[in-house]
Amino acid sequence: MNITAFEYEDSIIVVDCGLSFPEDDMLGIDLVIPDITYLRDNIEKVKGFFITHGHEDHIGALPYVLREINVPIYATKLTNGIIEHKLKEHSMLTKVKRKVVKYGQHINLGCFRVEFIRTNHSIQDAAALAIYSGAGTIVHTGDFKVDYTPVYGDAIDLQRFGEIGKKGVLALMCDSTNAERPGFTMSEKTVGKTFDNIFSDHKNNRIIVATFASNVDRVQQIINTAYKFDRKVVVEGRSMVNIIATASELGYLNIPDNTLIEIEQLKNYPDEKTVLITTGSQGEPLAALSRMASGMHRKVKIQPNDLIVFSSNPIPGNEKAVSKVINDLYVQGAEVIFHDTHVSGHACQEEMKLIYSLVRPKYSIPVHGEYKHRKAQAQVAQELGISKENILMLSSGDVLELDEEGAKVVDKVQVGAVFVDGLGVGDVGNIVMRDRQHLAEDGIIIVVLTLESGSGQILAGPDIVSRGFVYVRGSESLMDEAQHVLNDTVYQISEKGITDWGKIKTEIKDSLGEYVWKKTKRRPMIMPIIMEV
Repeated sequence: MNITAFEYEDSIIVVDCGLSFPEDDMLGIDLVIPDITYLRDNIEKVKGFFITHGHEDHIGALPYVLREINVPIYATKLTNGIIEHKLKEHSMLTKVKRKVVKYGQHINLGCFRVEFIRTNHSIQDAAALAIYSGAGTIVHTGDFKVDYTPVYGDAIDLQRFGEIGKKGVLALMCDSTNAERPGFTMSEKTVGKTFDNIFSDHKNNRIIVATFASNVDRVQQIINTAYKFDRKVVVEGRSMVNIIATASELGYLNIPDNTLIEIEQLKNYPDEKTVLITTGSQGEPLAALSRMASGMHRKVKIQPNDLIVFSSNPIPGNEKAVSKVINDLYVQGAEVIFHDTHVSGHACQEEMKLIYSLVRPKYSIPVHGEYKHRKAQAQVAQELGISKENILMLSSGDVLELDEEGAKVVDKVQVGAVFVDGLGVGDVGNIVMRDRQHLAEDGIIIVVLTLESGSGQILAGPDIVSRGFVYVRGSESLMDEAQHVLNDTVYQISEKGITDWGKIKTEIKDSLGEYVWKKTKRRPMIMPIIMEV
């Protein structure tokens, strides 16, 4: 969830606005977006969003955040195209101002001037930002790598980084994802050669390639190789279809005539003359490749003659899901390749050193990565002569105040995760999550009781209904005993003349909970429901 606010006097600009995907313990949650309480409280200062590139972890929360903070968005052409598609899905296209920015262009907004600088990444049109203010210049690299031979467009504008560095840079906020890896990240072009080799070695197989939907350069290279080997290409997976449509419309993807076919036309061509480019390289359960692997895809069935190429590395945390899909594919008899078919979109240590040497910042603020990655970048910065006290390791919510005189964390603002569940945004909090966890682990017992209004006499019940606790037909004696415990409790309640509903519920919960724990060592959620007639 990359989102950073820069504030000077009465102006706030925001860089990126991403989401993250739910972790295993976030039951039923679709997406996780950032808590924007601080922006909401200072809405009159917020001038606009500057977006570095079009990946979900940098643009995904925009449709949700813009409902509350509707300010203009500034982004490069392809990034803007992807954002527009998102806004259209949320029926917000006409409500939000968008401005397409060219590299080298400066945007004046409030007390800030922001310049977009060309960089390379695993999606085209990525940009670094130079943020000029009265306190000094901050350079934010966005996600980047140094690719001298990109598939599309030009190499990173190292000259501009050097020019800005000469004028003096207060702080550098640099991508840390690959900070633990020495050397350089390989060029995206190298993957093209690997694909050529794979295609020439598997002339009699149908080939299915799974990659990130947003890696347009990778898709371009797969299409180039398919065309070279006279194969037709099918694109499968909603996000893949959307991004490829946007990229081709805007001229970022060059597809030779008669190469792309619809998935329904697959049956008209022999297997060895087709290639499928699909989503699901991260083992996402609903993505196209996962559905193919489990035999649930309506239009594509995995056959023993298929070769599946994973053109991505598992994101940390996804290894188990990816491994399951690979196993499922092997079970179906397919051949799987998952080595040497991917290069990272992030800078390794030598590229970081290059940027630091050009920008020559006073302060280093490692961003974008887990703490261990940011720590590794801090080490690199130290090796390059930046003193330890000028390397600032921030946590989410920290308010860093900096100028030429000094830099220190002066405050903390409210941050955190806001859960999106269906159409609800933020209506599922920690308590609801705890209840879901409880229900998932131990199930629920509902006790229904009918009282006569006025006298408080028990007219019907207590009846027990359970879900997710035990299989009732196989545990009749347990449920019968639970019913006896309940009858005794209710008898005692009526003997004592207790009529307060709260007290009745507590007594039922305590006695039944104690019995169930003694017998099963489980603590299901117990929910007494009292009706009055």
